[in-house]
Amino acid sequence: MNMNKQTGMTGKAGKAGRTVAARLAAWCGALGAALWLAGCAVTDVGRAPALARGETIAVLPIVNYTETPQAGLRAEAIAESLLKTGGVASLKRYPAALNPETLFEPAEREAVGKALEWARAEKARYALTGAVQEWRYKVGVDGEPAVGISLQLLDVNSGEVVWSATGSDSGWSRASLSGTAQKLLRRLLAPLMQG
Repeated sequence: MNMNKQTGMTGKAGKAGRTVAARLAAWCGALGAALWLAGCAVTDVGRAPALARGETIAVLPIVNYTETPQAGLRAEAIAESLLKTGGVASLKRYPAALNPETLFEPAEREAVGKALEWARAEKARYALTGAVQEWRYKVGVDGEPAVGISLQLLDVNSGEVVWSATGSDSGWSRASLSGTAQKLLRRLLAPLMQG
């Protein structure tokens, strides 16, 4: 009789026990890694309205509530690019004169109201706006990028919020801030993408 000295089990039974244990260890490791990675990002994304092809979405100012100059402008540029590459064919961006954000002064919420009036004049159906709550590299040895953004899709005619999403993410110490923001914005904007 072939006896496994370590487990005291015979041939096939000993092999089956080790296989089950190996699979269980692999599943536990994968689950642990998934939970650890999930701790790096938090998103809450609402159900988007059905967008008809060809409906115009106006990209309005994204307000900067951070200490990082022009974070709102950076988020707008990434969001606009993602929507365009995501299949939204008709995008319009508000005129730069409507956003008072400068290097030293953050944009005010009233800029969104003025841009919404502009979107009405342009006959846009929806308008995308939002706020940046975090846009920085964390202080410390690793200096990980950290981003926090909220988005709203407005019905231009009524001004009603018809969709919203919010999220935060942080990257590894060698990740770029814009790359981390792009990944987060892609997850947030996914319901609006048509392609």
